[in-house]
Amino acid sequence: MTEKEYNECVTDHADRVYRFILKNLRHEEDARDIVQSAFERLWKNRGEVEPGKSKSYLFTIAYHQMIDHLRKTKRVQLREEFRDSQRISDRPAHNLKKVLDDALAKLNETQRSLVLLKDYEGYSYEEIGRITGLNESQVKVYLHRARTSLRNYLVSPENVI
Repeated sequence: MTEKEYNECVTDHADRVYRFILKNLRHEEDARDIVQSAFERLWKNRGEVEPGKSKSYLFTIAYHQMIDHLRKTKRVQLREEFRDSQRISDRPAHNLKKVLDDALAKLNETQRSLVLLKDYEGYSYEEIGRITGLNESQVKVYLHRARTSLRNYLVSPENVI
């Protein structure tokens, strides 16, 4: 990979990798650090990475660094003290984005990552397996369970209203 190809890779994939990590961690500073570290690693290994596979390489590195980060810090995610609906009274009774974010937050890290990689980023089962280190069957099973959990959460009226 040349310097020009690396720069194109940064331009093309930085936002997607950042959004993926941020959706999982829900902490901007940590997400930025992980993405920066992934691009640093890509730069160091640019001679071994084919330009066509740089996106997959970045997501794989970022995913593994995110898992390492979660294991090291064992951070407890704190919920906001006040719900959005309590702070803003003129807001509609339901907010689809918030409901979906809440539903994703109910999933464990692996399930959330699989849903984001498949449904948000559009990776194939095989690519997700390479990124996460799972085999294709495991990806399908975990993704099915995650989607079932999401469906059960979303069809419950108390969660949506």
